[in-house]
Amino acid sequence: MARVHESARIAGVQTVRMVSHDDARGRFAEVFRKEWFPQQDWSQVQWSRSESKAGVLRGLHYHHRQADYWHCAAGTMRVGLVDMRRQSRTRGAAEMITLDQNELRALYIPPGVAHGFYAVSEVMLFYLVDRYYDGTDELGLAWDDPDLGLDWGLRDVPVLSSRDRQNPRAAAIAAHQLPR
Repeated sequence: MARVHESARIAGVQTVRMVSHDDARGRFAEVFRKEWFPQQDWSQVQWSRSESKAGVLRGLHYHHRQADYWHCAAGTMRVGLVDMRRQSRTRGAAEMITLDQNELRALYIPPGVAHGFYAVSEVMLFYLVDRYYDGTDELGLAWDDPDLGLDWGLRDVPVLSSRDRQNPRAAAIAAHQLPR
């Protein structure tokens, strides 16, 4: 059975260490079980697949209503997380977590926690969300905001979308715009 661990830094963020069953044919692991997250009413409305080339940085993004569940199926990625929830006891806390295809770990990201990743190598990410994509509920935060304290471990300038290059710093986001 997988082991679910609560983040020590950001309330509600959880990592899942899956149990691998290996034999001569390969390996098997359960990636997701609704029962691992009793606090979340998973309706599993959308699974998505994202592929990124090495050196790509996606995010930071956050939602008022949507929770994410990420599993890195190929490659290695550094995930940056920042608690944007105005009523959270860990508001403003930041954390970096590495997901790697060999570790069999997944990451639960509750609504209101900004998230993004840097593709250390080519990456294939599968993610489950509990609401259909709604562009009005996807907000941005500058990945390189020095006030966040995120160390992406970059050697070169990352490849960013034009939208992510324009995300505001945390100090520029009004409190009433933040998730509860």
